[in-house]
Amino acid sequence: MQSRLLLVDDDASLLKLLTIRLEAEGYEVQTASSAAEALQTLRNNPVELVITDLRMEEASGLDLFEQIQHFYPGLPVIIISAQATIPEAVSATQMGVFEFLTKPVNKDKLLSTVSTALQQSGAVQMEIYEEWREHIVSRSPLMERVLNQVRQVAGSEVNVLITGATGCGKELLAQAVHRADKHRKGPMVAINCGALPEQLLESELFGHVKGAFTGAIAEHTGLFRAANGGTLFLDEIGDIPLPLQVKLLRALQERRIRPVGSTTSESVDVRIITATNRNLELDMREGLFREDLFYRLNVVNFHLPSLAERIEDIPLLARHFLRTTGAHRSGNVTSFAPAAIEVMISSPWPGNVRQLENVVQRTAALSTTPIIPESLVREALTVEDQYLPSLSQARQQFEHDYLVKVLRLTSGSVAEAALLAQRNRTDFYKLLKRHNINPERFKENT
Repeated sequence: MQSRLLLVDDDASLLKLLTIRLEAEGYEVQTASSAAEALQTLRNNPVELVITDLRMEEASGLDLFEQIQHFYPGLPVIIISAQATIPEAVSATQMGVFEFLTKPVNKDKLLSTVSTALQQSGAVQMEIYEEWREHIVSRSPLMERVLNQVRQVAGSEVNVLITGATGCGKELLAQAVHRADKHRKGPMVAINCGALPEQLLESELFGHVKGAFTGAIAEHTGLFRAANGGTLFLDEIGDIPLPLQVKLLRALQERRIRPVGSTTSESVDVRIITATNRNLELDMREGLFREDLFYRLNVVNFHLPSLAERIEDIPLLARHFLRTTGAHRSGNVTSFAPAAIEVMISSPWPGNVRQLENVVQRTAALSTTPIIPESLVREALTVEDQYLPSLSQARQQFEHDYLVKVLRLTSGSVAEAALLAQRNRTDFYKLLKRHNINPERFKENT
């Protein structure tokens, strides 16, 4: 889809010249001869970038920028002037103007500035407007491919497995799958399978009867029954214990569940969506995940790309998260400096979208100027503790460190280490393999 630009200038000849240059590059160009006409155009024809002259009758380019900033936050504005001074340019960029260009406008400079502004634009109009996907902020071809697949399976009864790194938006995609399914009128109910011990997780999923176990003072419905007619989202499915995997498999096969402590079962109509950041095929080979359950869950697989694989979404997401902060709503912070966006684009983002949101919230809270500077973004990115790992990640790190510790204590003896860990030797070897730990290196260290 062509990018739409709005040119604003009361000089008809310059307006025509710039229009010819930009249309030759494939842009769709609309024009206005005054600030008032420009605002009227914006109301009826959304665009992705505004290029305006500074000196115009009635209202200046800066006056127009202030109106755009109020009514269309995130829409980038480039100002052109033949009479610009350095203080004036500095003041404009501090206000949030994307770039200040002087006349006569250099063609290459204009085109490179437009290209950069569009790349960083938070006002890109999506080609497809659909309610079920409106909460997903993206213009990435990789994400679009996934969303097209969601559209294809919407309305079917197939189970869906969503894979991808922590923080890349697996639950948001699960919500899109649920919302795209117009046949399901029931709710979407979600649970993190890695956050609960086995007995409590079983009770949460299947419910329990009064007196089923100590503390069961009343009947509990359970999430399968709560999601009846809708969707049950099981996050971190790779963390579900093996004994519970058997019961989950039976429920999926029979479409019936039996609450803990009950002697009777009942039918349920639930679509299952699961998600994991683990390699379940590797877990199957190591005996940590049932093969029959994997194939029951993995009828359709959606793999979410990492944020580093969809860098075109970084400016879009950064501005989206900024608009949700209290600093932006109160008017204390309006946007990011272009250099700050460049830093974000070039960062690796190991914590994906969740880490980006943390950085935006931190910089918005600490910024002393309306435009968040590059230095503040760099500082936020270097603060290691700003990215909080998920419970599953923290568990995996603890498990790795624990295995290393017991192997050091036993000088690499797997038999003694397994005894200390109160695990049988076969299970202990599986854990070592899962964390890629070679016990031999601890023998060499002694």
